[in-house]
Amino acid sequence: MTPPDCPQLPQTTAEHQISPEAIREEERFELEIPERGFLAGPRSRLHDLATIFRVGLDFVRAFRTLHFVGPAVTIFGSARTQPGTTYYEMARNMGAEIAKLGFTVMTGGGPGIMEAGNRGAHEAGGRSIGINIELPFEQHLNPYVDRSVTMRYFFTRKTILIKYSYAFVVLPGGAGTLDEMFETITLIQTGKIRNFPIILMGKDYWQPLMDFVYHMADAGMISPGDPELIFFTDDVSDAIAHLQRHAVRQFGLRRQKLPKPSVLFGEKEVAKSPS
Repeated sequence: MTPPDCPQLPQTTAEHQISPEAIREEERFELEIPERGFLAGPRSRLHDLATIFRVGLDFVRAFRTLHFVGPAVTIFGSARTQPGTTYYEMARNMGAEIAKLGFTVMTGGGPGIMEAGNRGAHEAGGRSIGINIELPFEQHLNPYVDRSVTMRYFFTRKTILIKYSYAFVVLPGGAGTLDEMFETITLIQTGKIRNFPIILMGKDYWQPLMDFVYHMADAGMISPGDPELIFFTDDVSDAIAHLQRHAVRQFGLRRQKLPKPSVLFGEKEVAKSPS
């Protein structure tokens, strides 16, 4: 029975129904962008069950691919940053120095800042991982990754980028980069993940954002100490020192051999890039 204080939803009438043509058009878009179907409101039980299965497969494929990547540091940033620019070279240097610490460098696998981070790790002889996204205009994987997986959904991709990382480096980017950074901060705030270091690089670009973060704290919208979750610097040496203090030492990380892959599950070892 429906509780007396719970209003009944109106029954769908002819005026509220979606036309068959609109449904077919939406289904066509779903073939190009699977996430659109997932987020398009109520569907049939069978459709929702199929979506759950596809989401599960996304995670299973990623777990099998990345089980042996070792502790990682994820680099977030724009796909539009061109090689040779200040922020590209900053990400490239960070990728190299992170690899020298023994971390796997993980990115979204695309061009721009993602390519730069993978490239730095590759050139330093470290492990370089790309978590690509399936898009209708096809984001191509950059050539500097040793192991990659392509995800169907943005939210599963973001989960994987966070799952294996002990620190996060954020360089200039757009709405997607902001989404990735603030979800990570929210997970730390709410205790869903540990207090992993977040390093924000690109002071000229990000200064207005940091001003707003402090404004949120002053307005009581976030805790007074929350801005301190972000280490704000342009200096690669300072960023690496922060990683050593707050990722390597804080969590007791040490270099060790990765576990051997299981033949039973068809797993393959992640080889280091050739130096």
